Amino acid sequence: MPRILGVDVPNDKQIQYSLTYLYGVGLYTAREACERLQIDPKRKAFELTEEEVSKLAAFLESEYTVEGPLRRQLSSNISRLREVKAYRGIRHRLGLPVRGQRTKTNARTRKGPKKTVAGKKGVKDLR
Repeated sequence: MPRILGVDVPNDKQIQYSLTYLYGVGLYTAREACERLQIDPKRKAFELTEEEVSKLAAFLESEYTVEGPLRRQLSSNISRLREVKAYRGIRHRLGLPVRGQRTKTNARTRKGPKKTVAGKKGVKDLR
């Protein structure tokens, strides 16, 4: 199992798909990296030599922001928004959708499981 930038990529998959296991590398970037380094993207990951693996790692690290640095950059962007109390930062802090989605219904991924509140269904006003 080749290890690229601290991540074990799957052996049995084509290298173009194996590279997508790296955070920040999609299929387009993986294919572009293979093309620029003259590596056949259809080869299986275990068929790569150590030299090719090191070339891929060096290329991805120099040309793109991937894995740890990308995660740090995203978290620093979010913390900056929180510090300046921007609208998006407040939404991040409250755990609500950030990009304008509705919250009356849906948004369960961000808000978590439903919190049922006792309703007014059978309550009569006794004034």
